[in-house]
Amino acid sequence: MLEKNFHPKEVENRLYQMWEKAGAFRPSDDASKDPYCIVIPPPNVTGRLHMGHALNNALQDCLIRFERMRGKAALWQPGTDHAGIATQMIVERKLMDEEGVRRLDIGREAFLDRVWQWKAESGGMIVDQLRRLGATCDWSRERFTMDEGLSRAVREVFVRLYRDGLIYRDKRLVNWHPDLKTALSDLEVENIEVEGHMWHFGYPIADQNGAPTDQRIVVATTRPETMLGDTAVAVHPDDERYKHLIGSQVRLPLADRLIPIVGDPYADPEQGSGAVKITPAHDFNDFEVGRRHDLPQLSILDEAGRINDAAPEAYHGLDRFEARDRVVADMRAGGFLEKIDPHTHTIPFDEKSKSVVIEPLLTDQWYLNAEKLAQPAIEAVEAGRTQFVPRNWERTYFEWMRNIQPWCISRQLWWGHQIPAWYGPDDHIFVAETEAEALSEAARHYGADTPLIRDPDVLDTWFSSGLWPFSTLGWPDETAELNRFYKTDVLVTAFDIIFFWVARMMMMGLYVMKDVPFHTVYIHALVRDEHGQKMSKTKGNVIDPLELIDEYGADALRFTLLAMAAQGRDIKLAKSRVEGYRNFGTKLWNAARFCEMNECIAQPEFEPGQCQQPINRWMIGEVQTTALNVTEAVEGYRFNDAAGALYRFVWNVFCDWYLELIKPLLNGDEGEAKRETRAAAAYVLDETLKLLHPFMPFLTEEVWQRFGETGHPRSGMLINTSWPKAQTALIDVEARAEMEWVIGLISEIRSVRSEVNIPAAARIPVLLQGADETTRERLERHMDRLKTLARLESIKLTDAPPTGSIQAILEETTVHIPLKDVIDIPTETERLSKEIAKVTTDIDRIDAKLGNEKFVNNAPEHVVETQRERREEAILTRTKLNDALKRLQDAAA
Repeated sequence: MLEKNFHPKEVENRLYQMWEKAGAFRPSDDASKDPYCIVIPPPNVTGRLHMGHALNNALQDCLIRFERMRGKAALWQPGTDHAGIATQMIVERKLMDEEGVRRLDIGREAFLDRVWQWKAESGGMIVDQLRRLGATCDWSRERFTMDEGLSRAVREVFVRLYRDGLIYRDKRLVNWHPDLKTALSDLEVENIEVEGHMWHFGYPIADQNGAPTDQRIVVATTRPETMLGDTAVAVHPDDERYKHLIGSQVRLPLADRLIPIVGDPYADPEQGSGAVKITPAHDFNDFEVGRRHDLPQLSILDEAGRINDAAPEAYHGLDRFEARDRVVADMRAGGFLEKIDPHTHTIPFDEKSKSVVIEPLLTDQWYLNAEKLAQPAIEAVEAGRTQFVPRNWERTYFEWMRNIQPWCISRQLWWGHQIPAWYGPDDHIFVAETEAEALSEAARHYGADTPLIRDPDVLDTWFSSGLWPFSTLGWPDETAELNRFYKTDVLVTAFDIIFFWVARMMMMGLYVMKDVPFHTVYIHALVRDEHGQKMSKTKGNVIDPLELIDEYGADALRFTLLAMAAQGRDIKLAKSRVEGYRNFGTKLWNAARFCEMNECIAQPEFEPGQCQQPINRWMIGEVQTTALNVTEAVEGYRFNDAAGALYRFVWNVFCDWYLELIKPLLNGDEGEAKRETRAAAAYVLDETLKLLHPFMPFLTEEVWQRFGETGHPRSGMLINTSWPKAQTALIDVEARAEMEWVIGLISEIRSVRSEVNIPAAARIPVLLQGADETTRERLERHMDRLKTLARLESIKLTDAPPTGSIQAILEETTVHIPLKDVIDIPTETERLSKEIAKVTTDIDRIDAKLGNEKFVNNAPEHVVETQRERREEAILTRTKLNDALKRLQDAAA
């Protein structure tokens, strides 16, 4: 028996354990079932569930539950990422806080032992949190990007790529973290706008003997310290001001070096002076200019961000920002500082701390020839073998893939996949899967056993993540799971890792498996706060999904996110929305209790197509229509449409109308009509639970398990039941038309009562004029329902419309609602007129605000949007009030 209220905290953990213990999350071994597979975007082992995770995993779980119920062998492959930098930082801080030592003090092996210990103790938090959301991953197959199987896969792919000439060593610019002393990926760098300065320096042009002249060429920079590494000044080849200087030299102040003036289109004549200082070793754009003109790459910073001995001695050992101040002071003293302007520009920061400025640095790193691997991945999307949903994200994918740069895959860390490369005494490189293989190769190369030193670097985390769709299924072994589930079906992810993960999985999948890793990439939106602003700790607008689960239950949060997951539109999340969908769940729970108390218990012999009562035929048809709409929407990744169809059906049709309309039958004498209605209501409830299960799994499973359990216990779990197949033959067009007429008439009468303030307790007469035979028959069949639900004294047919009544049109019939002796028409007319005037004043006030250019341009976007929304609501209210006033005026005429 269902309790009076649904208590998520008491139910969720119990049901989840029941599902997991029963093996409900594992794919069926039945070979006749079609496979369906989603690989989870592996959350960082350091991670904690945030709202983006909640959305991402609610979408995946909805799909997995949907396809499992549709009879497929559904595998949701879980796992976590080792998160190289984040994990190493956490353990280093822990060492310093608890033991007062650094990783360098204890050495690499001991440090890695501490990391594994931390992972065992604290690294599974997010997995437990995903369980709280209801994620039905096959946890028995959980993987980790550093487990032995995936490590073997990483080594094999690296060696294969190296031997195919696709991995190589090179000296190039990278994003460098001076504190961690490692290269970073672009994803680990956040460009933040700051208020700074632009320093303008005058470089003396040299004469033929190299001596400085009085003529100067002015360059501007936001990083004065880098001038110590300048190797050229660039001007546009067509800039008339400087064309004659191309090929000349300038005497670089402070460094006292001659550097050339080169002609290059990178210099924009419209920006600043039109001349640009070129520092190939400290700027990504300058690096490319330097390559075009074969300029020296002079690096003047060491790994800690201090000036090295390649710069003038006066600056040796200075921190880069100390050097900046010294350079500016010395340029001023030397007469080379032309001016300083305030300047707003973006600076690259460490994405994690947002406090360390990232430095472009010229270093030796391992690179992957991404351009060659990208071509098949581009062709696969062009041919439609993998499709993006929404399709517009394909443009983003193509834009990046067609302009792809060499991928820096090495990191100067200890935690991660150590690169399987060893160096001989002459720095000859030996790449092999094991040290024994490398030593064997070295012996053949040198003609004798030779000691080797292993490369200390580790691989970029995205390298191992790029193998995820096949390495998690057992590759490089030919496992049954790999053969059955690769390629996988859909990848659900956010747009910001299309470059960093989606593209790399495409490249690696096609290289290793010779097939795309998935046929669909569903890109979901961002979850923002209720005003449309990005959530951040700095703004204090972060909404914690776990807190929402504690307060409203996992179902309410899941349904909210799915209901708002419109393709291409960010989610504006407010607690009130979650509360609203919690109330939706409560509505269904109460409906189930009503059915249970009225003995609406599922009957095995019930044939929905044999119903005689129009109301039951209508409702059974509505279930089929809803099943059709929900199925099509989920298949098309239109989760909001699916959730919307369910919401409207459950709240507006099943609860608000069907259960109300069948009360006379349920309260009547025992007979065939009552038995049919009980069975039909039970059938509709069961089909509703099935349709809603992927969206609200806990509440639906609890109703399924507990409903009528005393006399009619369920034989199985809802999670394992079959998805409702829409039976269009059960959609009764005549029954639908009849019940829509009943609902339309009641709704029209209720609307008029509300508009003109007819007291709720007042039972009023209603007259129908022009009713045809069909309407007369409907009226006779549903008289009791109409009188009860519309609160009518009587409802009669008439040929002569009474005076003093409000009219409404329903199909061919005119509905007359007499107002005499019910309300005071003049008083009500005055009230409506005052309300209209008040709303009009509100609209005028909002229009004045929105017409104020200063307000629109300066107010926060969400404030302006709120005013626009209020205006729309006010206009809608005024329209309804005007309609009501006109009805009253017509009645009084």
